[in-house]
Amino acid sequence: MPFREADASGRTPPGGVEVDLERLRSALLRRPADARPVVEAGTEAKEPIAAAVLFPIVLRENAPTVLLTQRTEHLRDHPGQISFPGGRVEADDASPVATALREAREEVGLDPRRVEIAGFLPEYRTATGYRIIPVVGFLTPPLALRSDPSEVAEIFEAPLSFLLDPANRRRHTREYQGRTRRFFAVPYGRHFIWGATAGIIVSLARAMEKP
Repeated sequence: MPFREADASGRTPPGGVEVDLERLRSALLRRPADARPVVEAGTEAKEPIAAAVLFPIVLRENAPTVLLTQRTEHLRDHPGQISFPGGRVEADDASPVATALREAREEVGLDPRRVEIAGFLPEYRTATGYRIIPVVGFLTPPLALRSDPSEVAEIFEAPLSFLLDPANRRRHTREYQGRTRRFFAVPYGRHFIWGATAGIIVSLARAMEKP
């Protein structure tokens, strides 16, 4: 399914916050291990699966946006959820950056040459057994994306200012494998962004709030 860049206007919905990209850059980690991991409630002590995602900030003319995907319903892990491009670390991946860029190319056809790696967010450990390295990248349009229909049902963009605004953040609970799971959510239009994706967005927002 081709991606229509005209769908992302970059306009800021009501409630968005002012975003300073240089402040954002300075809030990021130089190395993933430079901060304590963020651990979801209910995460077990067993050895987690290593993964990396690209937190892709698109440098639109009007305002920066975040590129997100909706996973297809038939996937075994997290079907139908809103996600960053990313996935498990493969044996021949040289680094979390390599994993994130490889997965972004496979899932949405993102050319790595359009990505400037800005830094990292703390490792995010999920209750579903993953330890995720979020790699933050600045994307320069045009992007000419095309999704892998076996994994991605939709590609869309949401204003960064909207996602970072605490007023748009919700706390939810859900039963998962007999346990009560607590998580963040950021509803955006018809999209319900929750779980690790929302948690990583909150991680960036909190990093930027620090003096």
